[in-house]
Amino acid sequence: MGQTASTHELEAQLGSFALAERQQALAALVALASSGGQPALAEVANMHCHSFFSFNAYGYSPSALAWVARKNGYGLMGIVDFDVLDGVEEFLAACTSVGVRASAAMETRVYIPEFGDREINSPGEPGVYYYMGIGFTTSSAPQSVAHLLADLRKRAEQRNRAMVERINAYLDPVQLDYARDVLTRTPAGNATERHMLAAYTQAAAEHFADPTSFWAEKLKMSVDQVAAQLKDMPTFQNTVRSKLMKRGGVGYVQPEAGSFPTVEQVNQLTVACGALPCATWLDGYSAGEQAMGELMELLISKGAAALNIVPDRNWNIADPETRRKKVANLHQVVELARQLEIPLNVGTEMNAYGNKLIDDFDVPEMLPVRDAFIDGAYFIYGHTLLQQALGLGYQSEWARANLPGRAERNHFYTRIGRQFTPSLQTQALLQKLGGAAQPDDFLKLQ
Repeated sequence: MGQTASTHELEAQLGSFALAERQQALAALVALASSGGQPALAEVANMHCHSFFSFNAYGYSPSALAWVARKNGYGLMGIVDFDVLDGVEEFLAACTSVGVRASAAMETRVYIPEFGDREINSPGEPGVYYYMGIGFTTSSAPQSVAHLLADLRKRAEQRNRAMVERINAYLDPVQLDYARDVLTRTPAGNATERHMLAAYTQAAAEHFADPTSFWAEKLKMSVDQVAAQLKDMPTFQNTVRSKLMKRGGVGYVQPEAGSFPTVEQVNQLTVACGALPCATWLDGYSAGEQAMGELMELLISKGAAALNIVPDRNWNIADPETRRKKVANLHQVVELARQLEIPLNVGTEMNAYGNKLIDDFDVPEMLPVRDAFIDGAYFIYGHTLLQQALGLGYQSEWARANLPGRAERNHFYTRIGRQFTPSLQTQALLQKLGGAAQPDDFLKLQ
């Protein structure tokens, strides 16, 4: 990379699979931005952005997401990836360098036997639940739980390989070699269904001069329908995913109780890493989410300390009646979290084409819950900052001793998040105060 590289070239370099190249590009962009022209950071947050370590629809690496936040003036941003922590350290360092408040998370699926007869937030899969850990500060796990982290990656790969075998048999002569055609699309070998979709559509395009008839037969659609969708590849890939990989498709296998880890196992991993177990919520429509109070009480008893929401899909809806119902559900679950003293983690996901870069907190539907969403973002950044600097995050013995109540602990880390801007100087200031300090000592720092 030469010194004369343009901003556009440097931003493209942020998508490199080589960490050193991403770091060099970000440093160059920060140097260019120091001359001015960047917007002030606004009090807006997207704390749920998948990076290319699982799948980002725009191809964004952790460094690229940090730069997207700074370039657009987003004050708070967080990454999350399925089943891995690969991007944690890169993202936190990148956000420190650009002055954006940050957090890092992991998402996976668990099985909840107490809800084994109720669908929750994984459509068509009773008892299966999308679940998270938020506020990680390193990409590795302590030796005591390293096997749990490795198991998440192993389970995901086994599911993927088995799915590819089933779909290969159905799509013959279009075939994928998992290592050659799928893993090469990833920076660290953690593939998702969306990587496989891209590989299958490319393989079909390479095998047939015009794959329209092939897909029409395999997807049981008309040639005209396929031809229309092929003009919009993201839409077409979603159709392929729905028909081949989801329930009823040839690649799909109904999960069993042992298909996914338990809440307790993921919580053990998360807490050992100094992070916070985090429940998730879809839209309040399923039988499981209609019993959200019961579900939250159960998860809190197991260790959950926060709740993740993807707001945009709960208000940004064309049909007025559906919008009304989903907005009501959204406001209701935010009120439930308030009553339970559970902070919120919100964002747009960015793992599907069309997902926004940032939520619109100023629309009427969002204004009543905006403060709770922003407080949650400051909260998880505050935890991340103290955990990273001194090991004094939400799960620490220090926090349990000095801030025993959930409400006071939430309030403290939210205040820390608001008070301290991210920088190496901030970290040095906190480290100088030391781990024997009391909560008020940190709040008195300027």
